[in-house]
Amino acid sequence: MTSPALLLLLLLGVAVADPTVYFEERFNDGDKWESRWVESQHRSDLGKFKLTAGKFYGDAEEDKGIQTSQDARFYALSAKFDKFSNEDKPLVIQFTVKHEQNIDCGGGYVKLFPSSLNQKDMHGDTPYNIMFGPDICGPGTKKVHVICSYKGTNHLIKKDIRCKDDVYTHLYTLIVRPDNTYEVKIDGEKVESGLLEEDWDLLPPKKIPDPDASKPDDWDEREKIDDPEDTKPEDWDKPEHIPDPDAKKPDDWDDEMDGEWEPPMIDNPEYKGEWRPKQIDNPAYKGKWVHPEIDNPEYVAEPKLYKYDDFGAIGFDLWQ
Repeated sequence: MTSPALLLLLLLGVAVADPTVYFEERFNDGDKWESRWVESQHRSDLGKFKLTAGKFYGDAEEDKGIQTSQDARFYALSAKFDKFSNEDKPLVIQFTVKHEQNIDCGGGYVKLFPSSLNQKDMHGDTPYNIMFGPDICGPGTKKVHVICSYKGTNHLIKKDIRCKDDVYTHLYTLIVRPDNTYEVKIDGEKVESGLLEEDWDLLPPKKIPDPDASKPDDWDEREKIDDPEDTKPEDWDKPEHIPDPDAKKPDDWDDEMDGEWEPPMIDNPEYKGEWRPKQIDNPAYKGKWVHPEIDNPEYVAEPKLYKYDDFGAIGFDLWQ
């Protein structure tokens, strides 16, 4: 069981000093949150969220959030807000997560959907714009997902961002800027940043191997070769095992009953192994052949790679 405790705010602003808040949820007005959020009916066995401050808290009322209440369940919950586009504006997604039970496997991320989301039918394959937040599954997976949809395909960030795996509350923040850069913060501290084009495979590569180029037949990549003047010594070949010269046939050995006696075999101290000529520098060595690259004709720069025309819903689509 995990607790994606408080979904604090999703905001979009031209400037930090005067942001436009499109969605904010603090779960601090009792059960009224249930009127703002819609449970999916895509399947009948979905888990239920409950409102709680958890096992420990700073303030019993102010620290309430929604918590997954059943193990080994899928959860699907969403809320809508006024449609907007982040064109020419920085997008900020921010929420807190508390895994107060030392989670072993489960997600604590959110998804941002277009306004066309069918909330009653939301499920794991429902198209979304951005997926962001922590995901834990055993000791090998403790990451922060940052997945961006581009032209109908979901792309996972190529960098590995480690999430927090203790029992305390942590604030996760994603900022996507109109200069096609991004920043991920945990508890207000930057843990990753960079360019959208470099850290996701959203666009085709700028360069590709030249299809008309191939390694020449006479290109020699062998750094070392056998010495052609080295020959095997005449006394090299010795058997690997020889009869034990110190062994003696037992006095009670009966050739008719026991068969012909043979001494046991031992390792031959004169055995030198398989002979191989010594190695020398290859005078014809040209180094490793590098396939030349050309400009990719399929690559087209996208100055507004960051932009989504339609944000209109946010949701939890989780497995616990």
